[in-house]
Amino acid sequence: MKIQLQRPLAVFDLETTGINITQDRIIEIAILKVHPDGKQETYEKRVNPGVKMTEENMAIHGIRNEDLVNEPSFGEIALEVKEFVAGCDFGGYNSNRFDVPVLVEEMLRVDPDFDISASKFVDVQNIFHKMEQRTLSAAYQFYCGKELVNAHSALADTTATWEILNAQLEKYTELKTDMDFLSDFTIAHDFDRADFAGRLATNKKGEVLYNFGKNRGKTVREIMKNEPGYHGWMLNADFPLHTKQILKGEVDRLKKEASILREQAKKNESEKLENKLDQLQNKFKK
Repeated sequence: MKIQLQRPLAVFDLETTGINITQDRIIEIAILKVHPDGKQETYEKRVNPGVKMTEENMAIHGIRNEDLVNEPSFGEIALEVKEFVAGCDFGGYNSNRFDVPVLVEEMLRVDPDFDISASKFVDVQNIFHKMEQRTLSAAYQFYCGKELVNAHSALADTTATWEILNAQLEKYTELKTDMDFLSDFTIAHDFDRADFAGRLATNKKGEVLYNFGKNRGKTVREIMKNEPGYHGWMLNADFPLHTKQILKGEVDRLKKEASILREQAKKNESEKLENKLDQLQNKFKK
């Protein structure tokens, strides 16, 4: 095993009802948990999404609506998934843009306090695209010399992704093998994302800013001052739950900061008034 792990690495893949992060649901999840000592554990479950898939969607992964009728809902397996990945970093193929946001959305629907912000995330696709510009099946052939059988089966894709990652680390000696480096290297953007979907980002000062639409590049602080209803619109619109969680946290932080500043200003004014009264009393005593 080439990679250097300080914590377990959960390499995972999702099959879903579609590609909309906020609306579509998981129908299959497979996780390969690799421990720092090389020990491996697997978790694989199919999920009843509670909605019907189109023929077009079913053709992609080969899982049909009738295959999922007797499977548990995600809410029924959420706790065991949470426990399986507890304390893990995460890896996947196109996972930074899709699998991680979708998994977090599903978890937040069940557990609003779910938080994996302390984890590192390595996206094998981004390594691949930065180095070779290919697709998953081509990547498997290119790096491992194998044909990817059962593509779009979650466990097959997960296993292939893990093999590709190890092959990449063998091939590219300039790549460091620790998770800090790989997580930074596989970020596809030139900014630090504040949320998994990339709707929010952070600048060099650590301030949260909007990363889309008319307010792209403007901080939440600035928009709260100039367009105070904007964050309220976002919190009620069809944005990912994780995006809303981060935005609400920043808004609450800024409100608390403003409240502290107001209280401090009141205290300063009160102290100034007391000083003036003391000065007047001392003057008349003379």
